[in-house]
Amino acid sequence: MPILDQAAKFATNKMHKVIGPKTHAIIDYAVAASFFGMAAFFWRRNKRAAVSALVCGAAGTINSLCTDYPGGIVDEISFETHGTIDFGLSGLAASLPGMLRFSDEPEAWFFRAQSVAIGAVAGLTDFNGSGEGNQLEEPGKRSA
Repeated sequence: MPILDQAAKFATNKMHKVIGPKTHAIIDYAVAASFFGMAAFFWRRNKRAAVSALVCGAAGTINSLCTDYPGGIVDEISFETHGTIDFGLSGLAASLPGMLRFSDEPEAWFFRAQSVAIGAVAGLTDFNGSGEGNQLEEPGKRSA
């Protein structure tokens, strides 16, 4: 996983969780919209960045639509699982510029910034309603 994504996860994991499900849903849809908007912006000058933005926007939208939180439609994914997927999407956003060979171009900075933002939002979200840290540890590592 990219270093910035890991840093955001580490920095926010033990912090008190201040983002609730409704706020998280609003942020998720805003992030997806920003990916779609930047896909249109990138389309003429960098097709690889545009396609990457479309992939990230679609993945974020699908994750949100399938989650059982305000704004979700299908309720197939638990809110806690959604958080785990968010960290994966954060890694995807950070990795796509390298995979599609535009990491040295200015458009890559958008993906790096979005990656950190997605990781930070996921790290500050109260997924289980307790408000306590360490909510997204691996299931085998949780204390009973």
